[in-house]
Amino acid sequence: MDFAFDARTEELRAKLLAFMDEHVYPAEAVAEEQRALLASPWDTPAVVEELKAEARRQGLWNLFLPDTEYGAGLTNLQYAPLAEITGRSPHLAPTATNCAAPDTGNMEVLAQFGDERQKKQWLEPLLAGEIRSAFAMTEPEVASSDATNITTLIERDGDEYVITGRKWYISGAMNPDCAIFIVMGKTDPDGADIRRQQSMVLVPRDTPGVTVKRAMRVFGYEDHSHGGHAEVVFDQARVPVASLVGEEGGGFAIAQARLGPGRIHHCMRLIGMAERAIELMCRRAASRTAFGKALAQQGVVQNWIADARVTVEQLRLLVLKTAWLMDTVGNRGAHTEIQAIKIATPRAVVDIIDRAIQLYGAGGVSQDFPLAELYASARTLMIADGPDEVHQRSLARRELKKYL
Repeated sequence: MDFAFDARTEELRAKLLAFMDEHVYPAEAVAEEQRALLASPWDTPAVVEELKAEARRQGLWNLFLPDTEYGAGLTNLQYAPLAEITGRSPHLAPTATNCAAPDTGNMEVLAQFGDERQKKQWLEPLLAGEIRSAFAMTEPEVASSDATNITTLIERDGDEYVITGRKWYISGAMNPDCAIFIVMGKTDPDGADIRRQQSMVLVPRDTPGVTVKRAMRVFGYEDHSHGGHAEVVFDQARVPVASLVGEEGGGFAIAQARLGPGRIHHCMRLIGMAERAIELMCRRAASRTAFGKALAQQGVVQNWIADARVTVEQLRLLVLKTAWLMDTVGNRGAHTEIQAIKIATPRAVVDIIDRAIQLYGAGGVSQDFPLAELYASARTLMIADGPDEVHQRSLARRELKKYL
């Protein structure tokens, strides 16, 4: 395994680091100020569109997509250090570079499974950053950690599918630029194979019968930067049969293909979140005095910072190994490592950010510093894309299988 950055990665890292310093970090406060003046809190601040235009001008656009026809053509190993950099400002930088979830996963689905008409109608404007999208799988009435539990029905009626169901925490759905939902439901609810009961269909937001009911908060945050997390009701919503993604019964497999890259992308960005928390800790420790000496001289603070550095270095190596395996043996061959990073990274980063909050005292939980919002994002990733316990269960089974 060789994790050294190649020439292209080094070039993009340098450009991206400069972009963050010159444009993204200064825009964080500006975006919040502009959002407060918007007619709707879900509208996009002007500075975000300016960032997108600058990122595209500099070639820092669609870096996540390995398909050279549609994206930057980077490997997972090349993209990892770039995603880490954007993770330092997770509510602004990924959007600015068109590398934000859920659009990234939806673009991957359309690129891999969509037909030519679907790519023309939806993938191309997503790649151009002209529209946003949402992925509707999670439901409030069932344990969505087991995707086979979903109850939304997708019923064939002549040349149309009729969708009926209730979803929630549908990321991006509050954004007025969200034009399309990829909806997962059951086309064969009584099928013998529980993993072939589900399908995915494309549902335009303005389809009659689609109602975005409310924004779901995350630790009190409405997460405007990601377009919110909405409760959405599908009440006999009708779409043409041509809206099917892939084949009937292929929804579960498509979901797994979508979530693999999504999980590692989240972990890449989490490393960046941890790095920013460490930086903030060090700045605070060097600038504050308590009980007669600088916080930087307090043994407990030194331990927090040292432990955080060791943890981040360990996590980064595991994430890079996972990226390398995905590139060399595929997602299936990297299954164990994908689950390992999904378990280890969020919980460790939550702990690092928690220590940083403790060091900042009241400021740590305030809106004046990014730590509270970083904490909410990291803690949520212990649930999103499969809760830790599901990954632990699967990983343990794979380990035990060698001995049973």
